[in-house]
Amino acid sequence: MTHTRRIMGIETEYGITATTPGTANHPLSPDEIARVLFRPINHQWGSSNIFTHNASRLYLDVGSHPEIATAECDNLTQLITYDRAGDEIINNLATQAEQTLKTEGINTNVYLFKNNLDSAGNSYGCHENYLIDRKIVLKTLGHTLLPFLITRQLICGAGNISPDGTYQFSQRADHVWEGVSSATTRSRPIINTRDEAHADTHRYRRLHIIVGDSNLAEPTLALKIGSTTLILEMIEAGFPNLPHLEFANNMAAIRTISRDLTGQTPIPTTTGTTTTALELQQRYLDAATEWLTHREETGGTTNTELTHTLNLWHTTLNAIKTGDITTIDHDIDWAIKLNLLTTYHTTLGLKPHNYNHPKLHQLNLAYHDIRPGRGLHRLLETKNRINRITTPETVTHATTNPPPTTRAALRGTFLHHATYHHAPFAVDWLRLKINQPEPQIVELTDPFANTDPRVDDLIKYLETHSHYYQEP
Repeated sequence: MTHTRRIMGIETEYGITATTPGTANHPLSPDEIARVLFRPINHQWGSSNIFTHNASRLYLDVGSHPEIATAECDNLTQLITYDRAGDEIINNLATQAEQTLKTEGINTNVYLFKNNLDSAGNSYGCHENYLIDRKIVLKTLGHTLLPFLITRQLICGAGNISPDGTYQFSQRADHVWEGVSSATTRSRPIINTRDEAHADTHRYRRLHIIVGDSNLAEPTLALKIGSTTLILEMIEAGFPNLPHLEFANNMAAIRTISRDLTGQTPIPTTTGTTTTALELQQRYLDAATEWLTHREETGGTTNTELTHTLNLWHTTLNAIKTGDITTIDHDIDWAIKLNLLTTYHTTLGLKPHNYNHPKLHQLNLAYHDIRPGRGLHRLLETKNRINRITTPETVTHATTNPPPTTRAALRGTFLHHATYHHAPFAVDWLRLKINQPEPQIVELTDPFANTDPRVDDLIKYLETHSHYYQEP
C-alpha cells in the first residue's frame, strides 16, 4: 500500500495593471506598478525574492508578475488555505502600494488578476508540485498521467472566452506545446521534468505540473489537487483499474477538449480507437472511487477530504453530461463564470454560443480580480453564491504562520527569530543560514520533518549572539 502523506505546493503568477481615474496622470505600466508593489519588500529585505514569515516564497517573476509559491503542505485543506493566504499577501501589498502612491499625489487603482492570460494573449502560469518517490521514472509517470491531465480541464478549468468568441473550459489549453519536457517557457509542456527535488535527491523527486488554470473557487482547487493526488497514489501503488491509453496527438486533444463543453467529441488514440473526455474522466473517477475503499490513511490528506473530492467529481461530470450546470455553479470556476456570462449574453442580442462582446470580455476578466470589493469572484463569495472550504480567520492566520506539519514550520520559526534579532541570514527551500558572527548552516533534506534539534541549536545561536546584531 502506498504512503498517502504527500508534500504538495502551488505556484501562482498574478497579472497586474493599474488605472489613474479622474486625473491627467498617465497610467503606470505593469513594470512600474510592480516595482511600487515590491518597494516595501525591497526596503526590508534588499531583494524582491524572499521567503515570507509563513514560509512561502514571494518574488517578482519575469514579465512583472508577482508570484507566490506556497510553503510545503501535506494535506488538501492546508494547501487550499495557504494558496488563499498567498492571495491575501499579494492583496495587502497592493493596498499598501495604493496608499504609497496616494501620498505621492498619484491616485491609482491596482488590479491583481489570478488568471492565466493578459490582453495581448500572453500566458502565465499556475504550477502544481507533488513530491514523489525517486524510484519512479518521471517520464514514464508523465506519459501515464498525460491523458488524465489533458481531460482534467473538464472538472477544474477556469473558463475563458476564446479568440473566436466561443467559451472554453481552460485558459492554459491553447498555450502548451509538449507533453513532457524540461522546458518551461520556450516550449511550454504539460509536465516539466527539470530535476529540482528541493529534498533528499536519493529519496525524492518533484513532479512539476504546469498545465493547470489558476483557480479562485476553493472547491475547484480541491477537486484539481484531490483528483490528481488520487491518480498519483494509484499509479504509485500499481492499482490495476486505471485507464491505460495514449492520445494520438496530445496537443490537438487538449485544444479540442477545451472547446467542447459537452465533453463528447471523439478523440483518437494511438491504437486507432477513439474515446471522449467525458468517458475517460468517468473511468478515472470509477478507479478513484474503488481506490478509496482500499486506501489506508498514513497521514496527510484524509479519506473524508477525498470523499468530498469524489462527490464533486461525480457531480461535475454529470453536469457536463446533462448540460445542467446549476448543480456546480457554486463550486466549479468555469461553470460559475459561464453562468455569469450567460446572464448578460441574451440582453446583448448575441447569437447562441457567441460571447465575443466587450462587456462579456470585461466580465471574463473581472471574475479573476482578487481585490476585495472589486473582483466578481470575491463579490459572489461574500453573497454565498460560491462555496468555501477555508474561513477568513484561518486564511489570515496562514499569512503570517507556516504550515505546522512540514519542514515549513522550521523555516517559519527560523525566519521569525532571525528577523526579531536583526541577524543577517539566508534561506531557501533546503537551507537555513546565519551569516555572522560565524557562518552557521543547516540543511533540511526531509520535507516531512517539522522538528529538528539542529534548528533549535541555530535559534539558540541567534539568541546567544543577539548583542552582536544590535546597531550601535
